This record gives sequence, C-alpha cells and structure tokens, in this order.
Amino acid sequence: AFFAGADLLIAADCCAYCYANFHNDFMAGKVTLIGCPKLDAVDYSEKLSEIFSLNDIKSITLARMSVPCCGGLKAAVERAIEKSGKNIPLDVVVINSDGGIA
Repeated sequence: AFFAGADLLIAADCCAYCYANFHNDFMAGKVTLIGCPKLDAVDYSEKLSEIFSLNDIKSITLARMSVPCCGGLKAAVERAIEKSGKNIPLDVVVINSDGGIA
C-alpha cells in the first residue's frame, strides 16, 4: 500500500548533502528511496522491478550526482522499468558537486 499510486523519488544518497533545498524541491509529495550504487552491494534493478511490477507507480524522478558511479543508479532504474513491463515516466535530474543542477 505504501507504493500504491505513488510518485517515486529515487535518489543517490549524497544528493541531499549537495543540493541545499533537496527536501522541498524533490521530496515533497513523493515516496523517497535512497541508495548508492558504489557503496551498496546490491542489484537495485531486482528490488526496483519488483516494486514497479507489484504497484501502480505514477512517475519516477531519479536524482543523481554528475559523478560516473551514479550512472549505475540510472541504469538500474531503466532496467527495472523494462523488467516490470510497465511504461512509467522517468525524469532524471543530475546534480553537480557544487550543488547546481546540470
């Protein structure tokens, strides 16, 4: 029920530290999932595809950093959407290390 009809925010864990108004600009009104593809020893696409398959997700916003390791998070989300067999709108926001949006 937690994910039913949700707008999801999937964010790299360092985004909130780099972008000062992260909570207001990105988290408001969304169910938030946070992770780091570099530090977490897990295949996010497996967990996410199950969430997407079992729930009516309205949209996904992916907030990632401009660093190369965050590309893994984007790839995992895209694989999970594909595996779910659903057409979920995905918006990707890239945050620079200086706190701006790329």
